[in-house]
Amino acid sequence: MCPPLEFCLSATLPKPFKNRVFVSFVGARVCSALASAVLSVTIGWHLYQATGNPFDLALVGLMQILPVIMLFIVTGWVVDNFPRNKVLLLCNGLQLVAFLGLALVLQNGQVERLPIFALIFLSGCARAFIGPAMQSVLPNIVAKSQLSKAVAITSTCSTSAMTAGPFLAGLILVLLDFYAYWLLVVFTILALLLLTQLPDIRVEQQTQRSIKQLTEGIGFVFSHPIVLPSITLDLFIILFGSVVALLPVFAVDVLGVGPEALGLLRAMPALGAVVAGAVMSRWTQNHRAGARLFWSLLVFSFSVLVFALSNSLWLSLVALFVYGASDMVSVNIRSTLVHLATPDALRGRVNAVNSLFIATSNDLGDFRAGAVAAAFGATSAALVGAGVAFVVTGVGYISCHKLRALRDIESAAHIPAEPKAGVASSSGG
Repeated sequence: MCPPLEFCLSATLPKPFKNRVFVSFVGARVCSALASAVLSVTIGWHLYQATGNPFDLALVGLMQILPVIMLFIVTGWVVDNFPRNKVLLLCNGLQLVAFLGLALVLQNGQVERLPIFALIFLSGCARAFIGPAMQSVLPNIVAKSQLSKAVAITSTCSTSAMTAGPFLAGLILVLLDFYAYWLLVVFTILALLLLTQLPDIRVEQQTQRSIKQLTEGIGFVFSHPIVLPSITLDLFIILFGSVVALLPVFAVDVLGVGPEALGLLRAMPALGAVVAGAVMSRWTQNHRAGARLFWSLLVFSFSVLVFALSNSLWLSLVALFVYGASDMVSVNIRSTLVHLATPDALRGRVNAVNSLFIATSNDLGDFRAGAVAAAFGATSAALVGAGVAFVVTGVGYISCHKLRALRDIESAAHIPAEPKAGVASSSGG
């Protein structure tokens, strides 16, 4: 009899993926995503209830993003120079320590800011390593020909967990209140158990360990005609096009709806992403990769424009559904291209740079949207985002020749980096 998770995924996974290693990996990603979503909601609720200071909520986000920024060079080097499964086990163990600390500190209902922020920072340090390691492991456990489907399945499951996480956190707060943090401990233990199923993943480096290795990932990213555009497009599209932070303002000031409709608005991008991911996990995504990427970015830009101009709840819901679906298509293509174009010996360092770009675009994107909305209004902020998204798509289409012309997605593995003057580069083997 199949384990519950494997049974649930068996209808979705193509035949090559019906194995315990991949299912365990996806399960660990889901547990990690649930823990992250529940933590953000519960700690934010308890801090604000205790202090009434919204700046504390900003500090929670800062404590989680700061380690990614501070450690991205080191995290990639560690993932490339030590067994990746061991890195995941060790860092999830560190996160377990942080969650145990939170559970013990908060179980009596006493909110002490300094130890709480210290433990969140510790958790952020663990996540700074877990992100690049998780991204780097996937190509080591599936065949190249199935990587696109694997990325779609993994992204869909993670998105589903992140969508369900806040709802689950609300129920947990009602039922458990300050004991909710023990559930984070449970999620992390489950992730650790699932990660023990991964094989020993060691990367053979052609050169000895040195300081120079720390920057090889950056050099590779900035000299590769596929990796650099893929990462940069994601950075600028989300930085300027994201509208998620504006949804409460649109709900009240533009659409004139209540909290129930706001919940629907928040759910639509995730629902669109899950539907698109489920479809991509069943279909072959190898052909016309470059064209499909830019079409998805164009559709994304149109969805932001429609949302910005809409005064109808139903039209806004449809626009947000398309927003999430088109973003999932572009994420799937870009992630697969980065995986295939990056040599295994450099994958951790490149994924560390990618993680930094993703984290920066998400957090700065929310800040950008909020700042423009405060100065000029929510509709103007969304219109500016749509306009810049169109410009980014157009500039990317014109300037990124090799990405635009890419047909067979697997051919990205054979496109070499192009060393430029003043920029270090390495093929990594």
